[in-house]
Amino acid sequence: MRFLLFLLLGVSAAMATAQAPKLDLPKLEVSVNRVEQDGQHMYEVNAIGYVAAPLPKVWRILTGYERMSEFVPDMESCKVLSRNGNEVIIEQFGVARFLFMSRTIHLIVKAVEQPMSAIDISLISGDMKHYESRWELVPVPESGGTKIVYRGRLMPNFYVPGILGNKLVKSDIERMMSAVLARLDRKDAPKVEAIPQPQSGSN
Repeated sequence: MRFLLFLLLGVSAAMATAQAPKLDLPKLEVSVNRVEQDGQHMYEVNAIGYVAAPLPKVWRILTGYERMSEFVPDMESCKVLSRNGNEVIIEQFGVARFLFMSRTIHLIVKAVEQPMSAIDISLISGDMKHYESRWELVPVPESGGTKIVYRGRLMPNFYVPGILGNKLVKSDIERMMSAVLARLDRKDAPKVEAIPQPQSGSN
């Protein structure tokens, strides 16, 4: 279930490695509530995090869907099936872990991009009864960094105990968001310029 919560973006590293802006801002805040919608119980998730990375870098990484499996916990693969303007159809495979059990999860989702601002994700088909999420990106002028807001509603198609559900989902969200924020703030290796080679026959 962890990879689902990113979406999935959607998004492994410890949050401690992420660098927050040099302001009195929390690195990560997560809340999870069990709510009822259309007579069914689902989990409502809200998370806010801050990174020192500028908005263009954050946008590039979060929309690089096919590389998400490199840093999103329990996501095994993520493939873009089609793109039509700002709508992207994505196929994902991952592993949901629950106590001593694990199962393979397959999802097809639609991402609707609002460049440099937001990504809305909705479920097309797969191993979830309900999934919708939204990533909002807000520049922080004081630091040059970015505020990242994640909101979602999800309903697994497998049983999750009501008593433990909130804690399990919150733990997954914190793990996923920590990995995403750490990747966003990672210092990318500088490009190594090729050393000009002397042309053959030159003196």
